[in-house]
Amino acid sequence: MQAAHISFNLELKHPFSIAGFTRTSTPLLLLKLTYENMEGYGEASMVPYLGESYSTAESFLKKVDWMHFKHPFNFAEVTSYLNSLDAGNSAVKAAIDIALNDINGKILQKPCFEIYQADPAKMPVTSYTIGIDKPEIIKEKVAGAKDFKVLKIKLGSANDKELINTIRTVSNLPLYVDANQGWTDRKMAIDLIYWLHDQGVVLIEQPMDKKDIDGNAWLTGRSPIPILADEAVQGLGDIDNIKGAYHGINVKLMKSGGMYEAHQMILKARSYGMKVMIGCMSETSVATQAGLALAPLCDWVDLDGPFLTKNNPFEQPAFAHGRYLLKDLPGLGLKGLLPNLFRP
Repeated sequence: MQAAHISFNLELKHPFSIAGFTRTSTPLLLLKLTYENMEGYGEASMVPYLGESYSTAESFLKKVDWMHFKHPFNFAEVTSYLNSLDAGNSAVKAAIDIALNDINGKILQKPCFEIYQADPAKMPVTSYTIGIDKPEIIKEKVAGAKDFKVLKIKLGSANDKELINTIRTVSNLPLYVDANQGWTDRKMAIDLIYWLHDQGVVLIEQPMDKKDIDGNAWLTGRSPIPILADEAVQGLGDIDNIKGAYHGINVKLMKSGGMYEAHQMILKARSYGMKVMIGCMSETSVATQAGLALAPLCDWVDLDGPFLTKNNPFEQPAFAHGRYLLKDLPGLGLKGLLPNLFRP
């Protein structure tokens, strides 16, 4: 096994604001693994709240014994090995897992979605995310989402109703809401939730602080809208801690450490009768295609990364009528890699 990686600054089409901060780009580590002349690609998206950077990702890669990985890959053992090297670092672990899954599919000559028994015909629509912004910019962003069937709205600021009202002047699409832990008063939050229900909101992610299990459970018990855990669920072990406090979870590969554990999270959530969304950070087509391999197993999809960025170095995933189209290509099915992108 040979490994090569580069740093890559993924530029956003618009400044992206959520409850707490704003950013205009996201640092990535793009990874290429080569196994017996078969190449696989992975990606680590280091959004600020994960606490990772290109430097921490590169340091982790130096600890990896690449000779440890031999086909057929046992992904449970791969996950255990990576976790034994260091705690955290979920994004760079995801890059390794994704690249190995890509290679695995190419060796088996099967798409990753087939390996995970995900039926392309069951692909849900994906949402298009609108960050917190001024009304005129909100309208511009909505206009850029003309091919989508649902919008995801970032809330958690003082002008939540204004933002929703602005969107409703230009769009009647169903809405997903992500408060990013921005609501602090449960009684004000439940009043807002009922108002949002009347505005066509169909789900809400992480309304209150991830540590406030009681507050989120209180909302879940009273909400007419499904409440999903996002920041409160990073990996598989977190699901037991929040069971009963939410209607469902938002699985992200950059939080879980890759496709294998994300799949395990989906199965575990289902065993508890919970709903599942698969989401993303700011990502290229690499991580997006990895998420799409699991998306038909989920209730909701929020994998809009390539549509929100300006310099995706890969071909856009196939998309029509609000849904991604899975193609019968081995591995992740990536195309359009820029030449000379990687160095040893």
